Amino acid sequence: MTSYELAQVNIARLKFPLDSPELKYFVDNLDPVNAAAESSDGFVWRLKDEESTEGGEGGEGGDATGIRIFGDEWLIVNMSVWRDYEALKTFMYQGTHRELLARRHEWFARVREAMTTLWWVPAGYRPTVTDAEERLVRLRTEGPTREAFTLTRMFPAP
Repeated sequence: MTSYELAQVNIARLKFPLDSPELKYFVDNLDPVNAAAESSDGFVWRLKDEESTEGGEGGEGGDATGIRIFGDEWLIVNMSVWRDYEALKTFMYQGTHRELLARRHEWFARVREAMTTLWWVPAGYRPTVTDAEERLVRLRTEGPTREAFTLTRMFPAP
């Protein structure tokens, strides 16, 4: 029997360049939020841009702001793997992450299409940006399925 973990990706369309004064508060809080995620119960892994990772894989800091998704320089990506939905949900709605989530419309454009999706991966698998693109497209075209679902329409692990 294979055990599974929950992968999640969320992307956002920037309103301003990452180095702009308008995004300073958001950018200044990336490292603290990432550190909080990594120390959360149930956290497994997160996507990191090698160039921005201090100390290499597993080091302090490091975000994914230099990684492109859908070939669009105005989209930023966050992807992580969690033990289960409860662990992800607990992290999402507490501390600085909760504050940033509440303020997201200051920094990111409103988009009609799905920008977040979840899916189950075999334990130990680390999803790629291509995996994330495929899952987002699937959610956008088919709606929530076992292969790509949402926080409000979950599917159990296989």
